[in-house]
Amino acid sequence: MESLMVRLFYAVRLFLGLLSVISDATLVVAVSKKYGKRFASYALAMLCLASGCFFASTSFLPSSFSMYAMSLSSGLFLLEKPAWAVAVAAVGVILGWPFSILAFLPVTLYSLVKQFKQAFLYGAVTSIALLALSILVDYYYYQRWTSSVFNLSVYNVLGGGESHLCGTEGPLFYIRNGFNNFNFCFILALLFLGILPIARKKYAPDLLVVISPLYIWLAFMSLQPHKEERFLYPIYPLVCIAASAVIESFPDLFRDKYNPHDNSIIVMIAKILRPLALSFILCASHARTVSLINGYAAPLEVYKILEHHDDAGTGSILCVGSEWHRFPSSFFVPNYVGEVRWIDDGFRGLLPFPFNATLGGTSAGPPYFNNKNKASDQQYLQDLQACTFLVELQLNRPYPYRGNDLSTWEPIAALPYLDRELSPAKYRSFFIPYLWQRKNVFGMYKLLKRVSKPK
Repeated sequence: MESLMVRLFYAVRLFLGLLSVISDATLVVAVSKKYGKRFASYALAMLCLASGCFFASTSFLPSSFSMYAMSLSSGLFLLEKPAWAVAVAAVGVILGWPFSILAFLPVTLYSLVKQFKQAFLYGAVTSIALLALSILVDYYYYQRWTSSVFNLSVYNVLGGGESHLCGTEGPLFYIRNGFNNFNFCFILALLFLGILPIARKKYAPDLLVVISPLYIWLAFMSLQPHKEERFLYPIYPLVCIAASAVIESFPDLFRDKYNPHDNSIIVMIAKILRPLALSFILCASHARTVSLINGYAAPLEVYKILEHHDDAGTGSILCVGSEWHRFPSSFFVPNYVGEVRWIDDGFRGLLPFPFNATLGGTSAGPPYFNNKNKASDQQYLQDLQACTFLVELQLNRPYPYRGNDLSTWEPIAALPYLDRELSPAKYRSFFIPYLWQRKNVFGMYKLLKRVSKPK
């Protein structure tokens, strides 16, 4: 039976999913009222079943919160409530992710044009109230007057940390990532501007304003050297809306512009293509989701097994090396484990320190913390003999693994984990029955326990 903390972990995720449902439902209702039920049905299907939205909706991340705000703000804008749209945008920026302000600019600016006085008042009051609340909360936890929103913005905009320590990617990273998470839905979304000359009367200016952050945010984030999938979360709902608009417009691409009731054969074929395109997108999304769950679920499952080994005794130490970035959260660490400690496996970035209330709690950072994200020897456990458990991913590589020393470590769990580097992209990205297992290469995600020395 799962522990209380694990159930709490999933309860938090369910709550985040509920927030996503509420915000996306508002957007779908707005689309339905303004552009019709068929358009709204396409959008609803993609928002619910697209692989990218499926995972982003329950992620406990600032970018996910901004995604909820983006859906809600866009929906309110289409429902002719510009003041409320600006207020929600302020919530997404201040309580969510300050950098997402760029994605909220089109709706905010156009709302001010449409209804300046009320929109400005709602936005200003919301912003001032949330900033004041944020400063009070910061003071409570940091014991000094500061603003985490301001500090975060200044730190990243003016060049504080060295984010490249966590990896850099080329300019096409988000294009490839977008296709993986949305398949042809992403391609259709990018084509929205292409169909606009034909559908301008229907979609401009309101839908264009709502979808424009897709292009603005994608271009801006592609210019940054450090890239992560989660950075695109704020515009994920817009991908679904833009693709739905393109699918809805298929017949318009072939219809005689002087005859809005044209039902020629080619127009009829275009109408038939709409549900076929949607079905193909949803099937490919399902294949992506199944591939991710089957290929990369090992960390969550391995950490759950810890609760069945409390015979190791209170105060046990769980050691994690190169797998630090796949540590699911302390929710999965049972009470008998005293600490989770990092061991040096070559990563040169800064890692979190075990929380200790006696050292000042949230108001005092560890002495080795720095504003360059650079690693310090103090963040690693130096005495590896103190490790009771070890989490390690063993791949088919020509270098040794600690877990291979059976005189020191006893494997207590080993689950297959998809080897990204040795697996072909087309087979690892989407689950193709029979071929997925045969064509991909798998490592073993292991939980190891130190072998007890005979007394």
